[in-house]
Amino acid sequence: MKPKVLVTREVFDETLEYLGAHCQFESNQEDVPLEPGELARRLADKDGVMCCLPDRVDATLLAGSPHLKVVANIAVGYNNVDLAACTARGIMVTNTPGVLDDSTADLAWTLMLGAARRLTELERRVRNGEWTGWCLKQWLGVDVHHATLGIFGMGRIGQAIAKRAGGFDMKVIYHNRNRVAPDIERRLNAAFVSKEELLRRADFVVLQMPYSPETHHMIGAAELKQMKPSAILINSTRGGVVDDAALIAALKGGVIRAAGLDVFENEPRLNPKFLELDNVVLSPHVGSSTEATRRAMAMTAAKNLVAALTGATPPNLLNPDARRR
Repeated sequence: MKPKVLVTREVFDETLEYLGAHCQFESNQEDVPLEPGELARRLADKDGVMCCLPDRVDATLLAGSPHLKVVANIAVGYNNVDLAACTARGIMVTNTPGVLDDSTADLAWTLMLGAARRLTELERRVRNGEWTGWCLKQWLGVDVHHATLGIFGMGRIGQAIAKRAGGFDMKVIYHNRNRVAPDIERRLNAAFVSKEELLRRADFVVLQMPYSPETHHMIGAAELKQMKPSAILINSTRGGVVDDAALIAALKGGVIRAAGLDVFENEPRLNPKFLELDNVVLSPHVGSSTEATRRAMAMTAAKNLVAALTGATPPNLLNPDARRR
């Protein structure tokens, strides 16, 4: 008998076709978010689950899922999954790295350029009929070219962001938990600096590290005060890395010039005070949201899931110790 799997949100037809060749699947193609109780009910007899960032997979959920062997997260980040609890039960957890690096880097640059040139503010002004003619000092932005780009987190996506900086003749500095290899620094023309130096020197500060207890509110009031008053902050990684209330205060008070945000604390219930600001570009967690990338993410998750349920090692296994239990 084919293993039973649950797909918690709507996916693409080719993903379901692939799953159908290997599994019995139940898919939430209505795309209605599953409340914890409903998710638990549907998982009770399942061998595997393909889930997304809004789905919390914790010890309570696992206790009612005795047959579960694999959690295939359709994302690179996995802070929605209790990895230790899964490992303790011998449940494999996988993610979808690699396929979304370039799309996410593109979105970071979209936010950077949009914030630098005040694009969303100016579009609103045009739509509201406030543009009455050309003026020399009208709605001035700042240059991206020849500026200093500071990147927190020099993993695959951070490196893709840095690579694009070459086309703008930017100076690239970065801070990472571990310094990257010298050949990567040479290829990206990037210099490793301390957290404090990055905040002090960068014209654009881009955050691209995983969310964890260690990175919670990594950028707060103290860090924002270390930045240049002309600096722009870009968060395209995870909500919670930035103290949103502190950022709002900094944007209101002129501590920094502007921000571009794709992620928020408590999303989708972002702090409504962001909506009162002209000097912030907002997007709804769409870093990987191109058709080609999202199709690749869903298929990568499906292949991880099928591998785990057919005795193979999933290509993107996060907890190898689970296989030894």
